[in-house]
This record gives sequence, C-alpha cells and structure tokens, in this order.
Amino acid sequence: MKKLLGTVLTATALLVGCGEADKGTSEAAAVEPIDINMSLVFTQNELLTQELIKVTDKIRERTDGGVNIKVFPGGQLPVYKDNLEQVVNGANWIAVEDLTYLGDYVPDFAALAGPMLYNTYDEYLAMMDTEFVAGLKDQAEEKGIKVLNADYMFGFRHMITNKEIVNSEDMKGMRIRVPQSQLFISTLSAMGAAPASLPFPETYAGVQQGVVDGLEGSILTMYSTKIYEVAKNMSLTKHFLGSVGIYISPSVWDKFTPEQQQIINEELEAGVESNTSELVKLDAEYTQKLEELGVTFNEVNAEEFNKLTADVYNQFPTWSEGIHATIMNELETIRAAQ
Repeated sequence: MKKLLGTVLTATALLVGCGEADKGTSEAAAVEPIDINMSLVFTQNELLTQELIKVTDKIRERTDGGVNIKVFPGGQLPVYKDNLEQVVNGANWIAVEDLTYLGDYVPDFAALAGPMLYNTYDEYLAMMDTEFVAGLKDQAEEKGIKVLNADYMFGFRHMITNKEIVNSEDMKGMRIRVPQSQLFISTLSAMGAAPASLPFPETYAGVQQGVVDGLEGSILTMYSTKIYEVAKNMSLTKHFLGSVGIYISPSVWDKFTPEQQQIINEELEAGVESNTSELVKLDAEYTQKLEELGVTFNEVNAEEFNKLTADVYNQFPTWSEGIHATIMNELETIRAAQ
C-alpha cells in the first residue's frame, strides 16, 4: 500500500511539475517581445522624428520591452505608398505618412489635407476629434489600416521665394517647386503659380540657379534646410497644414495585450501634446532667427486664395460630392465653440 501511495504521489508530482513547466512556457510566450519597424520620411534631426523616438522609447520602457518599436527615419525603409502597403499586407510595421496617402484607401481622408482649411493648429486637432473623422477611421480599418493617431503636425506651409506674394497676380508665371502630388500641383496652379515637381534635395540648387523661382514649405523647413540662403521672403499663405497619421495593421494591433494597447495610445497622446507645444515654440523661435538672417515675412490676401482653391476639391472624382462644404461645416462648428 505504501508503495502504491508513493507511486501515486510521484505521478502527481510529475503532473504538477509538467503543469508548472507548461505554465512557465506559456508565460514566456506571453512576454515574448513584439518587434515593429516604424518608417517615416522625416530626417533624424526633425522635430517629428525626435518626438516619435521619445514616444517609442517610453512605450518600450513601460511594456518592459514587450513592444519594441524601432524608428527608421529619412526613408531608410519604404515610404509613401509603399509604406502603407506594408501595413495593409499585415507586416509588423507602423507607417507614418500624411493623410493623402491614406486617401488611396479612404479618399475623403485626402480631402482633410486639402488647401486653405485650417487657421490654427487647434482647429486641426479638433477636426481629428469629430464624429466625421471617426467614421473615416472605421472605413480605413475595414481596408486593413488602423489609424493609431492623426494629430502629429509639422507646421503650416507657405510660399518661400525672393519676391513678396500678396495675391494670385503676384504668383503669375512663377515656377514653384512642389512634391510630385496632384493635390499640390492643382493647388499651386489654382493660386496662380506654375508648379514644378523637383526632388527636394535638388531644390536648394534649383532656386540658386533659377531653375525654379521658389518653393512652398514650413518655417521649420526654411530654417533647417538653410533655404533662406537662396530665398529671402516668406509669404504666409498657410495653403496647407503639414500633418501625419500613424498607421498599423489591425491584425498586428490585436497581438498586443489590452494593457499594451492602452500604453501605446497613452504615449502617442502624450507625444502629440509635446510635439504641438514644441512646434509652437519653434515657429516663434525660427521666425525670429530667420528675420535676423535677413528673411522678410508678409501677410497675403487669404480670402482670394480661399476662393481660388475651393475648386480643387471638385477635381478629385473619388472624393465625396460636396466634401469641401462638409469639412467647412465641421470647421464652422469648431470655430463657434472655441
């Protein structure tokens, strides 16, 4: 009997041991880190890149390495359309791109990046918090793209030339460098310019040599790229607001625990606050520095440019009919509440 009891106890111990081993294996699997690449075109020293590096470091720290997001700036990995394709294909990937690229999947997202919409950063942030945008995010998720956040901005875009521009007549015939984007081309054409697609690294020399008469870009861009050495005037058109969305595959998102998901969302929100605060500071700081370097700033006839660019929203057949009016109605509500 004693021998039988010993055998039973031994067998029980073995089973318990196996159970503990299985539990240990299961726990090890649960904490297996998830490695994710984050790809963006912004360079290492730009504000947006620096803020996202801080965010991903904090996520890594708070998840004890469970969520390991590695930032690849400066187009080291695929960017633009190829960036979003990685997400849609379900790769362990986070794409950082402006809303026009998301517009390839949900067209009205591109309209939210259209010309002459926002007067302030706060207006844009409020727009991203509307039910209208929430509905577009749901559509994107159905297409295989979860919008983690779309609140990161990098500044209003203005005209950078050697000539003061106040109205469309001043821009007539001017060759202005734009990205190879139909939205930019249509907008600058409507404003009176002759848009010229040119790789950005060639822009400095292009302005210097007279290949183009100027470019459009932000205060931060003008300062950080030293374009002020060859173009001494900035006309404050605010024709576009530079912003990006942060996108991930829903299937990859589901790999995270609810706690990890919460940490990611919290840190991205904290990053937005920091990025916006720093952007406001840098706008003021770089404006002063540019003035000290001989750059002049001037206001423009915003009302005329608003009227001229309104038709741009009718030039994209995939956008919803009346999308400009829809967005403006949302902005009127936002402005009335502020």
